[in-house]
Amino acid sequence: MIENVYLLGIGGIGMSALARYYKHAGASVQGYDLTPSALTSSLQEEGIQIHYQDDPLLIPPAVVQNRENTLVIYTPALPPGHRELQWFRDNEYRVIKRSVALGHLSKNHTTLAVAGTHGKTTTSTLLAHILHHSGTGCTAFLGGISKNYSTNLLLGNSPFLVAEADEYDRSFLQLHPRAALITSADADHLDIYGSHQAVREAYSQFASQIEPGGMLVIKKGVDIPLPLQPQVSAYTYHYSEPCDFYALNQTVAKGGVYTFDLMLHGQKMTGCRLGVPGRINVENAVGASALAFLNGVAPTQIRDALASFKGVSRRLDVRYSGEKCCYIDDYAHHPEEIRAAVLSVREWFAGEKITGIFQPHLYTRTRDFAPEFAKSLDLLDQVVLMPVYPARELPIPGVESEMIAGKMTLKNVIILDSSQITGFVRENKPRVLLTLGAGNIDRLVEPITATLKEMKL
Repeated sequence: MIENVYLLGIGGIGMSALARYYKHAGASVQGYDLTPSALTSSLQEEGIQIHYQDDPLLIPPAVVQNRENTLVIYTPALPPGHRELQWFRDNEYRVIKRSVALGHLSKNHTTLAVAGTHGKTTTSTLLAHILHHSGTGCTAFLGGISKNYSTNLLLGNSPFLVAEADEYDRSFLQLHPRAALITSADADHLDIYGSHQAVREAYSQFASQIEPGGMLVIKKGVDIPLPLQPQVSAYTYHYSEPCDFYALNQTVAKGGVYTFDLMLHGQKMTGCRLGVPGRINVENAVGASALAFLNGVAPTQIRDALASFKGVSRRLDVRYSGEKCCYIDDYAHHPEEIRAAVLSVREWFAGEKITGIFQPHLYTRTRDFAPEFAKSLDLLDQVVLMPVYPARELPIPGVESEMIAGKMTLKNVIILDSSQITGFVRENKPRVLLTLGAGNIDRLVEPITATLKEMKL
């Protein structure tokens, strides 16, 4: 019996969902994280004990004194030589990665897994919302905070489990889903994979792990081998190109919100309206609707759920909307994600000047994709680059934000650190402002919002 669960890196989005799950299941849950955050504050308010210093002496006595009934879960983002992790290993605790824990939990459910280099958080969150809104229900481990439910964990008595299948560290290979969706298989995490070909091979292996008799939904045009098991049905989806699932007759209203008709494997559902803005979200909605439809949700229930969807924190997230300024925050940290976000916002605010503030995430990603970042950021009218956020990495000589700026054709580019951002906003009074990145740029969202409210833009 698991009495204690101790999480190393408890403040991560996937780790915190596990913490909430085990606490709900009746375990005593504690953990460590590097720095306090909104997520760790929420966990502490829920009664979970957390400390922020890597010191084995700070591990709670209940954990130290109960090795046999304690499960230790760690994130692969921990730095090498983490003292607490080493202490647990030295003392022969049961120690597993986050992905292994999620894999174990998924075995008791009908798992619907959403994978892809981009779009998986919004798509999986929308899928979970459709299942809940329709009354089908599910348990869901999400990679973001659902704005409908204000959490990254949904609990239900349904057999369905919705899981965001993360390709980092090949984590998604711990899952053997009944049904899966693949949104994309672009090159990323090359510090782990080494090459785009290795990324594609991992996605192929993920597809091969769908249970016999299950189903795969994959975006049309994603080119990976599909060595599927017997009786696995494969379907395609797209924003607008005819295939098994696609949108048509799209119109965009003020505020960037779309109405459209939806083709569901030959059935036409008219009059759909998505509750959040952006073209990219329509494509995410098609994918989520496809998995929901194939798993028994009625088309009319899907249409109702799409209209009531409020989105995900930090995914085309409107943080301020005034007469003279609209401020949107997005987690985009890969060139293709930035491109999709900027093009969605540009369609939304046709003809307006768009200012982007981007914090590169990881030295390796900046090194590997500097030309692609430059090309995507060139779609903006004004760009502020912040210093590279290192996360788990040590600096790489010569790799810095200037590397991206030097490859851009746009001339209106400056580099500022976090202490200068609100001053820049105050001085420039942007018409449309977009913050982008996966590092600690999220700590600037509230100060920027407060500045815009104060200025009454």
